[in-house]
Amino acid sequence: MTRSGTDFDPTIWRRWDDPLVPAIQYGQLDGLSVAVKDIFAIAGEQTGFGNPAFLGDSPVHSRTAPAVQRFLDSGATVQGIAHMDEFAYSLDGVNAHGGSPPNPLGRDLISGGSSSGSASAVACGAVDIGLGTDTGGSIRIPAAYQGLFGLRPTHGAIDAEGVIPMAPSFDTVGLVARSADVLAAAGDVLLPASVSRGFSGLVTVDTLMGYADASVRASVAGFADSVGAQSVAWPEITLNDLSDYVTLQAFEVWQAHGVWVDAHWGNIGAAVRERFELAQLVTQVDADEARSNLRIVRERLIDWLADRVLILPTAPTLTPRVDENLARIRGQIQRLCCVSGIGGLPAVAVPLPRAGGLPASACFVAGPDRDRDLLALVQECMSSVPATPR
Repeated sequence: MTRSGTDFDPTIWRRWDDPLVPAIQYGQLDGLSVAVKDIFAIAGEQTGFGNPAFLGDSPVHSRTAPAVQRFLDSGATVQGIAHMDEFAYSLDGVNAHGGSPPNPLGRDLISGGSSSGSASAVACGAVDIGLGTDTGGSIRIPAAYQGLFGLRPTHGAIDAEGVIPMAPSFDTVGLVARSADVLAAAGDVLLPASVSRGFSGLVTVDTLMGYADASVRASVAGFADSVGAQSVAWPEITLNDLSDYVTLQAFEVWQAHGVWVDAHWGNIGAAVRERFELAQLVTQVDADEARSNLRIVRERLIDWLADRVLILPTAPTLTPRVDENLARIRGQIQRLCCVSGIGGLPAVAVPLPRAGGLPASACFVAGPDRDRDLLALVQECMSSVPATPR
């Protein structure tokens, strides 16, 4: 069990107590604590969504989001509400309003977003489980950048009621933890029941490996070889042009929040404001065409993957420094993260051992509704891998 005691880090937490919300009853997560991204409803609390003005307009919730409630009903406590990237519209872990959580791997390193605070709380040892969301990589990227395990589930597998939407076609409720075992235990509480069945094999794709820098590529390829993955050909899917994925996401973001944003441009950080300015230009015709194209890609991807598990780099680089040009790698991140996003597929990020320096991260991706099997496979594969030093 992780205990934060009286420690309170305002760069991680927007609201905190010891605990903020106690467990409802004993259960399978007895003694474990949770950091909740500031995107979930908690009874008696407001939701800030990474923006102080939005927090000011937020009502006090009368009901707790089901995903949070399931943890409380299973014996876990909610330690607090964690900071996040503004409107979940970033992958950096940098919030213009001051909520930029630390990365314990290095003081000059970004934490990754948008579930930045939840991941930092776990990585810093303040809690056992981080509850967040993943639309375009917002669980997997902070997991990769902080040496954590992270689950993006099958789209729709975990109840998203009481969660502020970003882009509903891609939004998922996700988890981070320091171990595969705790991640699986948390997933067991939230995921629907399913019949276990085996996978036919593990595969890698040179095209996807090529989106990562040489050091990450070498680390992930070495790990994939060690667990018996075979290199296979990529189907007729082009990820060089991400316009449809980006277009539909932007359209849905504006549909969800455009009215509020249009009345509060001056209250939004520059980087996120720029993304909203582009999002408002996407038309219904653009979105319909993108959705149609992505449906075809999704079907091809699922047919190609079948009962196999794909291993690819979670992030294209090792953890960037705060002073780096983060826009430089955003397209690379999207190329890797959109595979599971377009397919609505479960994905688990795992930290890889390092011989010095920062850890790379590998991502396991399986067919839809194979979440529990995927978590079990990750536990099996990681049981023989040395723990990543912190």
